Amino acid sequence: MYPVTTETTDHPGGYQGALDDFYAACAIRLAEHLDAGRDVVVLCEGDPMFYGSYMHMHKRLAHRYETEVVPGVTSVSGAAAVLGRPLVERDETLTVLPGTLPAETLAAHIGSADSVAILKLGRTFEKVRDAFVAAGKLDDAWYVERATAAGERIAPLADVDPASVPYFSLALLPSPVNDPAVVPVRTVPASGMGEVAVVGLGPAGRPWLTPEAWDALMTADELVGYGPYLDRVPVNPRQKRHATDNRVEAERAAHALELALSGSRVAVVSSGDPGVFAMASAVLEVSCEARFAGVPVRVVPGLTAAHAVAARVGAPLGHDYCVLSLSDQLKPWDVVADRISAAARADLVLAIYNPASRTRTWQVAAARDLLLEHRSPDTPVIIGRSVGTPGEDVRVTTLADLDPADVDMRCLLIIGSSTTRIVPREQGNVVFTPRRYPA
Repeated sequence: MYPVTTETTDHPGGYQGALDDFYAACAIRLAEHLDAGRDVVVLCEGDPMFYGSYMHMHKRLAHRYETEVVPGVTSVSGAAAVLGRPLVERDETLTVLPGTLPAETLAAHIGSADSVAILKLGRTFEKVRDAFVAAGKLDDAWYVERATAAGERIAPLADVDPASVPYFSLALLPSPVNDPAVVPVRTVPASGMGEVAVVGLGPAGRPWLTPEAWDALMTADELVGYGPYLDRVPVNPRQKRHATDNRVEAERAAHALELALSGSRVAVVSSGDPGVFAMASAVLEVSCEARFAGVPVRVVPGLTAAHAVAARVGAPLGHDYCVLSLSDQLKPWDVVADRISAAARADLVLAIYNPASRTRTWQVAAARDLLLEHRSPDTPVIIGRSVGTPGEDVRVTTLADLDPADVDMRCLLIIGSSTTRIVPREQGNVVFTPRRYPA
């Protein structure tokens, strides 16, 4: 945590003295970890060696410890990319300047350079803009804020309100070779609108979390979800977390959309895949309300519980299969029963979500009896409980031997088809459904 945010301090050595002491203390802290045999990662925005704070650690530690610097994309490169204008061509030169230089020095460089990037704006913005005016280049200059990141903003430098300029912004004078009428500029206005990402965590555990889902979780400003699911996401002090009960999906969706409407990047967490009996449909349904018409909603897929359970025993979903929920909370039991019978008659493998809960204890037996009207008693059945967690338990049984007492709200059932096979192996039974169907 940096000790100062402006160039004023009570330190006897002034701003530079305060920073020198800060970097020295940081180097001692890192050295203690390194001396203990630990690897240390220092995270940096942009490139570590391009106006980056890491270089102060590098100068103090790299001669004492094995060091690797992983280069990054600089803000200058990012700004040129989102602006859609080349920085330099052929024999042109690029001049990179800190906005902290004196105004006359900035103006002299701007006036003589082909292409210019000026960093460290924030409080220096008015001085930098005046330097472009003095050099006669203001009309050709662009402002880029938070390039390639959420909240990105692009505008002509002359149109920017100094009070709105954060530190993570820069002024750019692109290559003069290009005709602006030919090379389009993508102008991105400042917007108060955030977004909602509905994120699938998978059944459990980081190994089953996709890189896209991890990125959505880590870049969100606020997390919304059922408490136990939120607990699976590492705590980030930068983020706000909004835990709710599992039975208020519409309210949870509306809350997330309202947060996005006020400018937040919101991740709605969901177990498994958010589009399979989970939060995606609830969020999209509420987003159809007129007040949320402009809020972007994206669905980030996750590994489903059905696929996780199937993988534990082999490939029972290797042929056509049906996915249904045994819950009658949101649809009548008659509809559930009709769909079970239809899938059984069609000889589809069934993956059954929500087979039981504390208040629903009879549906498993009812479903078993319906299936036995069309399926052999020795049809393979897989009971997967809490797959991917330390309490994981996966059992292979048959339809006739399926005991409802063995099934609870943490379970998923897979009921085989007429072709699904159980094959004994040294490491245990393997269950699979052949891809070929009998003629």
